[in-house]
Amino acid sequence: MKKFLFVDLDDTLFQTPMKVPSAQDLEPIAFYKNGEVCSFTTAKQRELLAAFSREMTLIPTTARDADAFGRVDIAFKSYSIIDFGGVILLPDGTVDETWLNMMRIELAAAYEGLLRAKKIIDDYATSKSQKGRARLVTDFGIPFYTLIKDPDKQIHHLADIEQDALVPWLASAEGNQFSIHRNANNLAVLPRCLDKSRAVNYVRQKLESEYGEILTFGMGDSLSDARFMTACDYAILPRNSQLAAKVVTPL
Repeated sequence: MKKFLFVDLDDTLFQTPMKVPSAQDLEPIAFYKNGEVCSFTTAKQRELLAAFSREMTLIPTTARDADAFGRVDIAFKSYSIIDFGGVILLPDGTVDETWLNMMRIELAAAYEGLLRAKKIIDDYATSKSQKGRARLVTDFGIPFYTLIKDPDKQIHHLADIEQDALVPWLASAEGNQFSIHRNANNLAVLPRCLDKSRAVNYVRQKLESEYGEILTFGMGDSLSDARFMTACDYAILPRNSQLAAKVVTPL
């Protein structure tokens, strides 16, 4: 039986040095546009990647856009799910046009809401003298979600934006069509139609039509990864991740 691992990338297969300050064995794995290293693997992560690659086919399932995904130094050999599930790349690296056209139609209806979320975030940040400003993340000509990072990496600023500005909006008729992803220094407002689990189910059906019955695993670190992980037969989560802290009570 063919085995497939749908796997998140950042903070799952690799991470920034500040998140593994005690590690002495880091190796570069992902890069900024200027060529500088932005993320590394530890020895354990490399061993894990090698073991998984021997036993199953890895399918990246990431929020990264096509450009950022292309700067990850891992040779994936099957489908790739990027942009929080908004884009699916075929094994040859080309775009699944059927999926993209469906997402283009659905996300067009969410565009005004994404602009509204951006204004709410920016107005709140300005009123609190915060430096961060939101932007619409666009790929393949499609605005997918609204994102803000704090330039000074004051993560509590994002928590304040979420609770004081966005949560009330999410309770409104307009806002209830959106959800929030917040992990570390990232706060994203996503249309509900943008969901990694939808893309995982779509790819699963393609794989099943090709191979028959398959065995699937899902692996991720964020609360927002839980849906796509539970769309698989088994779920794997890294220790000390946001998701692990939520579902496991320390002894």
